[in-house]
Amino acid sequence: MKELQKEAIIEALRALQQDICRKLEAADGEGQFREDRWERPGGGGGFARVIEGRHIEKGGVNFSAVHGVMPEKISKVLQLEPGDFLATGVSIVLHPKSPKVPIIHMNVRYFEMGSGQWWFGGGIDLTPHYVVPEDARYFHQQLKAVCDAHHPGFYPEFKKWADDYFYLKHRRETRGIGGIFFDRLNTDSRGMSKAALFDYVLAVGNTFAPTYIHLLEQHKNEAYGERELQWQGLRRGRYVEFNLVWDKGTKFGLDTDGRTESILMSLPPIARWEYDHQPEEGSEEARTLGYLRKDIDWTDVRFADESSSF
Repeated sequence: MKELQKEAIIEALRALQQDICRKLEAADGEGQFREDRWERPGGGGGFARVIEGRHIEKGGVNFSAVHGVMPEKISKVLQLEPGDFLATGVSIVLHPKSPKVPIIHMNVRYFEMGSGQWWFGGGIDLTPHYVVPEDARYFHQQLKAVCDAHHPGFYPEFKKWADDYFYLKHRRETRGIGGIFFDRLNTDSRGMSKAALFDYVLAVGNTFAPTYIHLLEQHKNEAYGERELQWQGLRRGRYVEFNLVWDKGTKFGLDTDGRTESILMSLPPIARWEYDHQPEEGSEEARTLGYLRKDIDWTDVRFADESSSF
């Protein structure tokens, strides 16, 4: 069997970006992506696509394929010998206009060294401004289904990984309701072929649009007021804190001389910080904070009925 080549991976990821953009434009009904092509000093580049629409206030669907000599700082972080590298992937963040619609992030990527080392990484996570248990269950059930179709151990392992990764240590709260997160998937660690692992990565990418569009349709027309907008600003502030303080992708992009505008497109258009904000006891805002913790089994069908105890 012919081994999967990097050119095929790059082409498939570029096609994934284009497909997701088409579906999001149709769902938004008004916004159109504008594309900005960029080149990286040292090798490669990408296509940044940004939308400002009716329901998606700010969204980015970025594709990149960069290569060259690995910076020494990154080599040390990745515990790799210095050498040539290739990194390609699709990265998405959508900030909706309505506080009733969640923020979503996805990344699927491939990395290889000139020495022959390679791996896949990625994941999807959801950050609701207001946590709705039924939505959380739906979201995690979609991720579990795509994981189970490829390996029975993927969902429990990658769900735990997401809980641990998307965690604001300085706030002692999760960024949202998690999802799945994985890195360094290769044949040595999984006993699966390179092609089979890439099939999984593409399946994760292809589940993004229908899953998010379902949630958008559920909540885009719900009424909200100034209170909800103030809360949305505070939750967006938490999102900014995570991406600038803890996110490894942000650091990797900046340290490898990636395009700053593309790297920071994940930040919301407007965010708020308020000193020692404490939501009113028993409020929807306080209820949401109670859900921002690790190790909740969102796929448990009984959870929504028992959630009133939180």
